[in-house]
Amino acid sequence: MTISRRTLHRLGLALVAASLLGGTALAQDMPAPFDNPGDVEIALVRYLSTGDFFQAYLSGVETQAAALGVNLRVLDSRQDAALQADMVDQAIALGVDGIIIQHGLTESMKEAAQRAVDAGIKVVAFDVNVENPAVPQIEQSDRDLARLALEQAVKDNGESWRAGYVYVAGIAPLDRRDETWREFKEKYPGIEEVAMFGTMDNPIANSVANQARSVVTANPDITVMFAPYDEFAKGVKIAVDEAGLTSSVKIYSADISTSDIAAMREPGSAWVATAATNPAVVGEVSVRALAMMLAGEDPGASVIVPPTLITQADLLDKNITNMEELGANLPQFAHADVATPDWMPLPEGRE
Repeated sequence: MTISRRTLHRLGLALVAASLLGGTALAQDMPAPFDNPGDVEIALVRYLSTGDFFQAYLSGVETQAAALGVNLRVLDSRQDAALQADMVDQAIALGVDGIIIQHGLTESMKEAAQRAVDAGIKVVAFDVNVENPAVPQIEQSDRDLARLALEQAVKDNGESWRAGYVYVAGIAPLDRRDETWREFKEKYPGIEEVAMFGTMDNPIANSVANQARSVVTANPDITVMFAPYDEFAKGVKIAVDEAGLTSSVKIYSADISTSDIAAMREPGSAWVATAATNPAVVGEVSVRALAMMLAGEDPGASVIVPPTLITQADLLDKNITNMEELGANLPQFAHADVATPDWMPLPEGRE
């Protein structure tokens, strides 16, 4: 029987060699400070938390932190940029060893991240550019997310169509997805953007739906909606359904959740494709990259989790109804072999 190094490590953490070593526990093959993980404290400082994606991301952070045995503090600013900066300062004052900054605005997070670095705290940032070479960026490969969805839109609809586009500037992942959208419009001049709209006001899906109602009423010839964030796509779907346009409009998005899967599986649903990473896996990777830094290792300036294209046809043909079944049917979605040094304990089922 072959036992992997990671499995052997887990066994080493669980077994006590009293009978062989006179009561001395087996040595833990973990670098400092994780040889005493209970002394390690990390903080997750959140800007966005509304929606299934962010709940799943938080779950991944919690699961990987538990696998490492470290203490986790979660500070949630609920889209208040000034409060998020204050929460970074709170984490600094608490003396945490590491901070994950999750989303936010560059102008408010840049100086806050620098204050943490100056305090000797290790920092990683997910989907917010803090413009700091000491802070690795955790990314979903946002340009690939947009590219996969838009390639499917061209495959389904040809190279000429009138489009509605949902976008809010100043949010790093949306800005990166916007770059790909602009490149596609240049590559395919037959794609005409007839309306751009978007908001991050809570609840995001309902707020976007309010805007989309006006857009589809004023532009009934729109055949494609590019909504590269699932809360945006939910809002667009509400408006398209209410307008009776489900057979004439196709929605392409980014991100995925169990509720998104249900919406895409509805008979005749306008939401036909999305490109996504598993948000729980992205949360795990965020913690692992931070842990590598705490152990004196370099995860790289960009830690990229590759995305997967998920179509309505995939979900129906494979009878996928939730995130667990999605991972079982698409193994590349269930786990990312990113930031996984040999010593790193992974959550149960990720080995």
